[in-house]
Amino acid sequence: MIPATSFSGRKVALFGLGGSGMATAHALIAGGAEVLAWDDNPESVASASSQGIATGDLREANWAGIAAFVLSPGVPLTHPKPHWSVELARAAGVEIVGDVELFSRERRQKAPTAPFIAITGTNGKSTTTALTAHILKMAGRDTQMGGNIGRAIMTLDPLSSERHYVVECSSYQIDLAPSINPTAGVLLNLTPDHLDRHGTMQHYASIKERLVAGSDTAIIGVDDSFCAQIADRLERAGKEVVRISKRLPLTDGYFARGTDLMEAVHGRYERIGFLEGIGSLRGQHNAQNALAAVAACLKVGLDLGEIQAGLESFPGLAHRMEQVGRRGHVLFVNDSKATNADASAPALSSFQRIYWIAGGLPKEGGIEPLRGFFPRIVKAYLIGEAAPAFAATLGEAVSYEIAGTLEAAVEHAAADAAADDGSEAVVLLSPACASFDQFRNFEMRGEAFRQAVQSIKGVQPVGGTR
Repeated sequence: MIPATSFSGRKVALFGLGGSGMATAHALIAGGAEVLAWDDNPESVASASSQGIATGDLREANWAGIAAFVLSPGVPLTHPKPHWSVELARAAGVEIVGDVELFSRERRQKAPTAPFIAITGTNGKSTTTALTAHILKMAGRDTQMGGNIGRAIMTLDPLSSERHYVVECSSYQIDLAPSINPTAGVLLNLTPDHLDRHGTMQHYASIKERLVAGSDTAIIGVDDSFCAQIADRLERAGKEVVRISKRLPLTDGYFARGTDLMEAVHGRYERIGFLEGIGSLRGQHNAQNALAAVAACLKVGLDLGEIQAGLESFPGLAHRMEQVGRRGHVLFVNDSKATNADASAPALSSFQRIYWIAGGLPKEGGIEPLRGFFPRIVKAYLIGEAAPAFAATLGEAVSYEIAGTLEAAVEHAAADAAADDGSEAVVLLSPACASFDQFRNFEMRGEAFRQAVQSIKGVQPVGGTR
C-alpha cells in the first residue's frame, strides 16, 4: 500500500466503495487522514464499516470542515450530469480528486525521481501498459503495474526512487487527477468513446491531453487527427514530444515499417527493433503499442537490447489476442475481450485464414463495420443471442453455421481448420459481443474457450510468443 499522507490530520470525504474506492480509503487512513466514506450501495457501505472505515451519508455531512472530496472514477463527474455528491462538494468549494491524483501528490513528496510511466488512449492502453511493465521487469527493474489494469494504484508497493511505476489511466481517472506529472506520458490514439460521460469528443480529447501535457516527455501516436493536433500544440508550447506512428515514416520519432520498428532523426531512419515472429504482438495496432513501450522504456533508461528481449518474451494480455494453443498448423486465439465490432477489428486484420467464433449479447451496429475483413474468414461459427442477426449480415459473403454454444463452436472450428490446406489456420474467438447472455463476463468466456481448446487431443499450449 502507498499511504496517502497529503491529507494527514485533515478530514476527507470519499464516495464510491468499490475496489479502488476501498483501497483509497485505506490508503488515506494509513496516511493519517480522517475519512468519511459513502456509497449508494448499502452492501458496500456495510463492507467498508466492517473494515474499520468510518461511513456516513455525505448529504448529512458538515462540508465546511472537509479538506478534499475523493471520488471513485466510475461515478459521474460532469456527464450526463454530476453525481449528487459532486454537487455537494462544489457547493462547499471542496476540491474533487481521485486515486491517481493522490498517487501523484505522494510521489512528488516522497520520491519525485521515481520513474512513472502513465498510459492512456482509446484503444491499446492495457496491452501497452502490460508490455511496458513486462519489458522493465525482464530488464531487472523493480516494477509496479496498476491503475486501470490489475491493482488499484494506491495498493502498489510504497514509493521509492528506484521503483518504476507503470500506470494505465482511463479518461475518468485523468479527469480526477489535475496535477498528474509522469516521467513519460503516453497517448496512443483517440476515437469516440465514453461520450455519455464526457459529452463531446472535444471534451473527451481535452481530458486525455491533460496526461501528456503534464508529463516530462509526451509520447503521442499521431495516426489520428485529434492526437496529431495535440502533439503539435504541446510542441509549440515547449513540451518535449515524441511522435509514434504505426504506418507513417516520420521526420522525427518512431514508426513501424512492416514488422520493423524504426527511429527517425531529421529524416534519417534506423531500425531499432522488430516484431517478426512475436505472435503476441501481431498486427498494426500492436506495432503502435510496441512503439509506445519502446519510447517509454528508452525515456527511463533502458537500452535497445533490454527492450528487444522484453518484446520477444511478452506473453500477451489475457483474453486479448491471447495464443492459447496450437495443433499442427492450427493456432487457437482467445480474443474474448473484443466485446464490439471495433474491438474485433484488430484480430481480424492480423490473420489471413480465420475460423471465426462470434456472437453473444449483440451491441448496436452488429458486425456490419467488419465487412472489409470478411474475405479473411473461411467460416464463421455463431453463438448466443446475436447468431441470427450475424448470420443475416454474413449472408452469402461468408460460410457460417449457427453453433449455439461456445463448446460446439470450438469443436466444429477445430475440425474444419485441421482440414485447411493453408500454411496457418486460426481458430479465433473474437465475439464482437458482450458475454452476458451465456457468461458472467468476458473473462469467464475466454476461460471457457481456453478449456475447450485444451481438451482437444493433440493441442499444445503456446505458453509464450512464438
